Amino acid sequence: MSAIFAGRTALVTGAASGIGLAVATHLAERGARVVGVDISDRIAGTVDGLPGEGHHAIATDLTREGAATEAVAEAVGVTGQVDILVNSAGVALLDKAVDLSLDKWNATMALNLTASFTMAQAAGRHMTERGYGRIINLASQASVIGLDQHVAYCTSKAGIVGMTKAMSLEWAPAGVTVNAVSPTVVETELGKKAWAGQKGEDMKKLIPAGRFAQPEEVAAMIGYLASDDAGMVTGENLLIDGGYSAV
Repeated sequence: MSAIFAGRTALVTGAASGIGLAVATHLAERGARVVGVDISDRIAGTVDGLPGEGHHAIATDLTREGAATEAVAEAVGVTGQVDILVNSAGVALLDKAVDLSLDKWNATMALNLTASFTMAQAAGRHMTERGYGRIINLASQASVIGLDQHVAYCTSKAGIVGMTKAMSLEWAPAGVTVNAVSPTVVETELGKKAWAGQKGEDMKKLIPAGRFAQPEEVAAMIGYLASDDAGMVTGENLLIDGGYSAV
């Protein structure tokens, strides 16, 4: 593998599984030192198993007040810097809009939107002072289209796109890019379970490519945005949806 991220530190949230783990692996394979953050106590073992060396695990609940500031400070303390932030932690609590509880709404916003904001804010302060940074926020195709039973999820991901655009304008002069990626259904373990059976087959029919995305495909897009090659790409929401939103 190449070493395009040699000397870089990547802070990845939701790194214990799914897209976050695919991203952490992709960056580590290419030389990055990864600081993985997750609420799961599996995060330590997961980070230990990444390619390369010098990685670090942080087990914390990012919805807790102050957790983001602490995580970024710990990452800087251990590695000396944070060059890349990937906000991958998220949740999907689904229900019809007329039935969705306020608890589910608040929990969705707390992790998907507020925690992404506080992580980006804390990392952005560090990055703008250093004059370099790459922030990539996980949104979703639900950021640009409506999905049945996804009112909280759609709202949180649309918020991610708005946040991304505002931050990109403020931080571009300091050498920090901020982008979002918006996948369709991704075949993580959770994705496979959630979209099993006829529900999944019906969804695939709406995707011109005729299939769901793979975690590695999402990680590859994030890897590009995290690289020096993407220095002129900022404020974008890049869809990885097999043409779904083009229909």
